[in-house]
Amino acid sequence: MHKKSLTERDICTKFITPALKKAGWDIQKQIREEVFFTDGRIIVQGSLHTRGTRKRADYILYYKKNIPIAIIEAKDNNKGIGAGMQQALEYSEILQLPFVFTSNGDSFVFHDKTNGETRERELSMSDFPSPQELWEKYLNYKGIETPKEREIIEQEYHADDSGMNPRYYQANAVNRAIEAIAKDQDRILLVMATGTGKTYTAFNLIWRLWKTGIKKRILFLADRNALLTQTKNGDFSPFGNDIMHIIKNRKIDKSYQIYFALYQGLTSNEEEKNAYREFSRDFFDLIVVDECHRGSASEASAWREVLEYFEGATQIGMTATPKETKDISNMDYYGEPVYTYSLKQGIMDGFLAPYKVVRITTNLDEGWRPSAGMLDKYGNEIKDRIYNLKDYDRKMVIDQRTQLIAEKITQFLKATDRFAKTIVFCIDIEHAQRMRQALINANADLVSKHPHYVVKITGDDEIGKRELDNFTDVEERFPVIATTSKMLTTGIDTKMVKLIVLEANIASMTEFKQIVGRGTRIREAEGKLYFTIMDFRKATNLFADPDFDGDPVQIYEPGIDDSPVPPEVEGESEESEDFDEVNDHDRPELNPTPPDINIPEPDPDPEPRKYYVNNVPVTVINERVQYFGADGRLITESLKDYTRKNIDQNFSSLDAFIKRWTETEKKEVLFAELAEQGILLDALREEVGKDMDAFDLICHVAFDMPPLTRKERAEQVRKRNYFAKYSEKAQAVLNALLDKYEEEGITTIEQKGLLKAQPFVQLGSPVEIVREFGKTKDFEAAIKELENEIYKSIA
Repeated sequence: MHKKSLTERDICTKFITPALKKAGWDIQKQIREEVFFTDGRIIVQGSLHTRGTRKRADYILYYKKNIPIAIIEAKDNNKGIGAGMQQALEYSEILQLPFVFTSNGDSFVFHDKTNGETRERELSMSDFPSPQELWEKYLNYKGIETPKEREIIEQEYHADDSGMNPRYYQANAVNRAIEAIAKDQDRILLVMATGTGKTYTAFNLIWRLWKTGIKKRILFLADRNALLTQTKNGDFSPFGNDIMHIIKNRKIDKSYQIYFALYQGLTSNEEEKNAYREFSRDFFDLIVVDECHRGSASEASAWREVLEYFEGATQIGMTATPKETKDISNMDYYGEPVYTYSLKQGIMDGFLAPYKVVRITTNLDEGWRPSAGMLDKYGNEIKDRIYNLKDYDRKMVIDQRTQLIAEKITQFLKATDRFAKTIVFCIDIEHAQRMRQALINANADLVSKHPHYVVKITGDDEIGKRELDNFTDVEERFPVIATTSKMLTTGIDTKMVKLIVLEANIASMTEFKQIVGRGTRIREAEGKLYFTIMDFRKATNLFADPDFDGDPVQIYEPGIDDSPVPPEVEGESEESEDFDEVNDHDRPELNPTPPDINIPEPDPDPEPRKYYVNNVPVTVINERVQYFGADGRLITESLKDYTRKNIDQNFSSLDAFIKRWTETEKKEVLFAELAEQGILLDALREEVGKDMDAFDLICHVAFDMPPLTRKERAEQVRKRNYFAKYSEKAQAVLNALLDKYEEEGITTIEQKGLLKAQPFVQLGSPVEIVREFGKTKDFEAAIKELENEIYKSIA
């Protein structure tokens, strides 16, 4: 068989794989072929969604399982040896692989990122490097020199009997952290977007360090009790209960190896209650700090005292949102992240849910001023000034505004799914209570049947806190709507949340990212593939901030003559500090009154903390929907405008599109390509016209062509009566195909199994029907001719 006639897969099987085996690569343990390493971006338009193309590597080579070091891109022999190099290099950057190969079966092109002199060279098929040869180059490149360093990074991952393996970015995070520890780096930061499996990543990291014996006693610090139990019984269960222990009530037992603790459970403002001091300073070898943007970022934090007490331990901070402000810095403490996996990358890979943004503007958003001498509903004279979004529900409560927001939330749920899990973020606990009441009234029909349809989940509310597990449980239907202030901003695994309502002033980028992260988890089996953010406070303007999803950076770098104290950062505020209100009620020791401060006498006639008014007309003046687009940006234009722009980018003219349409054997392939660009025809039909043929829909929207419906196109074919040259039975088949097109569209008549369905089964078996046209190729030609007749007016 001539090599030029072989497919790409044939080249792999007959030439590339044998070359790898000859070089010493174990086909069972070190070679993976056709590796899909992303899930394909979820593309949403209207109420519809599809997935884009998954990224696939022809080969990934591993030194050990989950420790990849090379990628190979294969091409058929009609292409050049290095034809796939650009794509392979792009994939190698994502997978963080230093060795890149391409081949067409004649030889290899080897791109070596570790070689500072000759980056790219050609190798014969018999000269492919062995696993040990590449591994030694890799170790030298990473600066791994001693036997002890090698032992650490060569330690196996946990062998999961269920077949679960780390995703590529989780393996990247683990491998980069292990390499840093092997080189004696004792402060490490991992930045991974919410919903990307930080705890599972932490388990794999700890497992490998524990198995080598280099880290024998380990402390996992979190900030919520639920997370400790969930972590111990979930991802960490392979360690076995005999060596794991959750520290509770500040009671210390030193007979375990892996400890779980709350930051707050180890500290107190009373020195004798600082439980962590019962351990010796060198007790722990490794401390992993979950959600490290919270307490451990602040130098003044009591939680930082724990880390500084165990300063000899290797400390790994994990967060979705490293905090960088005037006074608080994760990077100042941990250093630059050894690995970052951003929200944007997670969405583009298809591992995180994309989002729509609904921005609603009312007539009060730009400001409201009371009339002279106006009293609120409790008789307080309202201070004369202009109140705006920053004041509403903090200084000025307008009942009609709260009711309007509750009505808009309810209207959205009624139009989509009334049982879609929803979080409404409010200014404070009192605001959350009023919003709960307004939502109960707006949903009285469901609340009468299901009392827990709407709940308030805040730190002061024991009933609400008891409902937290039900709210986060995928199997539990109720509660559906949770109103909260700070309690659900971080650390809570809200897998099924489909609607996030922003009714709080969010100035902190850290808090904003955490809130967005409440909706990013995908539950495909349960139908949760995207979520919606409904914004009443202009908080989503933060999407435009370059820091929203860029690389985390230190905010301030003073020059030689500059003060070392960073300037105030606009947008950050004490009001946005992302502590749960539970701190205020259950843990007063975290915020003790500082000593030696003179507390002023109370004002005998103080201004009310809030004014309450209930006679202000409130209306919606603008409502805009935005989508997360193919380029990672929010799309604000209509589907028609978006489609026109994307069609123009892919086809230079109407003639170019018609040529592609005519040449495409299966229109389904073309529709799939358009979907990858974010063009969903069904969603477009909802906006433009449901009966329009797919071709006419695109030509009308993108090129302003007058459209025809499928019925009109079918009628034109019937009038021409080109069927007359066929037998009576063949004409019946063609007429049935034309009817199918008219009812369902062009892709229906291109389906292989069509002849096994009605009405064709009444005309004979598939073999008998095909025989009426001659051979199979003749039947296929007849279908192609029918398609040409349907679109004859465009030719």
